Amino acid sequence: MPTPKRQDEAKPKQRGRRIGILLVSVLFLAGIGFTALFNTGLAYTNEMEFCVSCHTMQTVYEEYQESLHFRNQSGVQATCSDCHVPKPFIPKLVTKIIAAKDVYHEILGTIDTEEKFEAHRWDMASRVWAKMERTDSRECRACHKFNSMDLSEQGRTARRRHASAEERGQTCIECHKGIVHYQPLKPRDD
Repeated sequence: MPTPKRQDEAKPKQRGRRIGILLVSVLFLAGIGFTALFNTGLAYTNEMEFCVSCHTMQTVYEEYQESLHFRNQSGVQATCSDCHVPKPFIPKLVTKIIAAKDVYHEILGTIDTEEKFEAHRWDMASRVWAKMERTDSRECRACHKFNSMDLSEQGRTARRRHASAEERGQTCIECHKGIVHYQPLKPRDD
């Protein structure tokens, strides 16, 4: 009679395995679904239309439209996310979390008019420049690389400065502040 007990003991073990496999499968599929939804959300917030949907971004959008990053002889256009959002996932996620403060301040009314925006512009630009310096202008270098530049096609001053910057290990933003957006004036200490 010991055999029937073993069969009875085997059924709960099989049922437990099936439930375990089902649970792991459901969690795996839920993880894939969450990841897909999360990545879709990240991609949506990288779209130009999303970036300029805030009223205060209209000013910087107009400046951008006057730059070579918007319209140029090659037809290559850099969008907001190309310059302001890293490609690697973790830095991208950190940037998105930090950028949530801009939406917060838009809603709060801290920067909801052109005058208020301009009053905070130096601080906002300084934070972006500091980030670019810390990351060695990572987003700039996604498109602009010293070793891909044809210095002979550049003007004499640009050729000299780019060669010197490469030798000294300078980063793009050290010289190129205000290239797409107007460079704000540093507030005076009164």
